[in-house]
Formats: sequence, structure tokens, C-alpha cells
Amino acid sequence: MKTIYTNQAPDAIGPYSQGIVVNNLFYSSGQIPLTAEGDLINGTVEEQTHQVFKNLQAVLTEAGASFETVVKATVFIKDMNDFPRINEVYGQYFTEHKPARSCVEVARLPKDVLVEIEVIALVK
Repeated sequence: MKTIYTNQAPDAIGPYSQGIVVNNLFYSSGQIPLTAEGDLINGTVEEQTHQVFKNLQAVLTEAGASFETVVKATVFIKDMNDFPRINEVYGQYFTEHKPARSCVEVARLPKDVLVEIEVIALVK
């Protein structure tokens, strides 16, 4: 088991890691729209989703994986009415390769953000 850490994504805000690699699979922690410096993006749901993907890209790269090797994504959203807008941004990162995905509306997310995404990916 290998713990993943990069300074290109925000530090964990609790007792957990950015991700773990086990048996050639990378499991990310949920990423929210914090910058690598820890600043919260309070913009639109699209702006928040782009920041989440920037963070996911950083931890995937550190793990030796990529969006093309993601096998499963889980999307947590504050308001299901934002689904089409989040889906639009999501589709910019998963163009030809489309991993399995779950999307659920939740009552509240850390720091009251609008979106959080976690992934499982094959390590190259």
C-alpha cells in the first residue's frame, strides 16, 4: 500500500490522505474546490467543478494514473438541479473514455461546497 501526496492539490482537511494505491488501483479521497494553497473557490458550480478536476488531475498524476485510466467516479452534489451544469464540465474531462459513475445529492458537503468527486483508477 502506498500513500499519495502532492503539493499540487490541497492538503487533506482531516485525518486522511489525498489517495492510496493498492494492487495497481488508485483510490482518491473526495476532492472539493480548494486550490493547492487551500483557498476555497466560491464561484459558480462550473468553476468549482473545474477546480475539483484540477485537484483530481494532480493526485492522479502523482499516483501514476490519469483520467483515461479512471474506472469509477463518484460525484456528490449539493443540489441535483446543478446536475446538467456539473455534467457539462465532467464531459470536458471524460471525452472518449467514460468510466462508470454514481452521482448523489447530499445534504451538505465539507466547507459547504457545491460538488465533491472521488475516483478509482488503474495505475499505469
